Amino acid sequence: MPLRFFLIEDDAVVRKMLEKIITENRLGEVVGQAEDGLDVSANQLYSVDVVLIDLLMPGRDGIQTMKKLKEEGFTGQFVMISQVENKEMVGQAYLHGVDTYIQKPINRHEVAAVLKRVAEHLSIAHSLDSIRQLLQTLDQEAETSPSHQTGQTPLEQKAQHLLLLLGIAGEAGASDLLLIMRWMAEREKQGRTVHELPPLKELYTELVKKTHGPRHDKPAVQKEVRAMEQRIRRIVLQAFTHLSSLGLTDYTNPTFEHFAPRLFDFAEIRKRMNELEAGEKTTKCRINVRKFLTAFYMEIKKT
Repeated sequence: MPLRFFLIEDDAVVRKMLEKIITENRLGEVVGQAEDGLDVSANQLYSVDVVLIDLLMPGRDGIQTMKKLKEEGFTGQFVMISQVENKEMVGQAYLHGVDTYIQKPINRHEVAAVLKRVAEHLSIAHSLDSIRQLLQTLDQEAETSPSHQTGQTPLEQKAQHLLLLLGIAGEAGASDLLLIMRWMAEREKQGRTVHELPPLKELYTELVKKTHGPRHDKPAVQKEVRAMEQRIRRIVLQAFTHLSSLGLTDYTNPTFEHFAPRLFDFAEIRKRMNELEAGEKTTKCRINVRKFLTAFYMEIKKT
């Protein structure tokens, strides 16, 4: 699967070289750039797989930027790029989350080789996550058999089935989505409508506190809320792209026909189909996460 890269580098020439190397070697796409770490937040990186980051930059250096992005919930890979040879500084970079290191001046063959290894690592990690998710699903289904009375509810089983239909059962946000579905079911039992969701950050905060308990301090809660927000946005984006891809391949596909107009704004689905047809990896479409969550719940209630 092509990777999505973000470049944080104060030298525009180096950024251009990196983008060219990534494009020419078909490693993926550069979806964003910044000349320093001051104005980069995890919210900008929710669809990013790898951040290529300079160690020494004005304003905020690479290590400080990595620490900030990790605290905000970014879970992707970091590749450090620098001409610094100080072993202590390089060691600090690895200590704070760098996955690999590229020495300046830029060598296109070295960059391509390193990024290919990163791509292979991420591909293996994604496959392992999918296998774990599948095994977890099978375990949960086994627990709902007549000999087990502590497994998933029928609503959760339907949610798992819909996750598979939408091509997102293996995503990291699947467990978060199931948690939200349970919360909505409990809310409805209390006689409250699911169409009046609180602001999403309030919802995520409530779920994080409920899941992790009072032992989490405020910074830890905020960090996990940001991580949950990122995972949910990404899984919704994946479902959006999956349905658009189905429609582009076969406009009469029953999954596309039924779910595309219910879970998303169909005009935005059409825009994404046009983007995919043009070979665009990223999207400028607007996605309403609140609508998706509500519609997803209504679908699993009636199926």
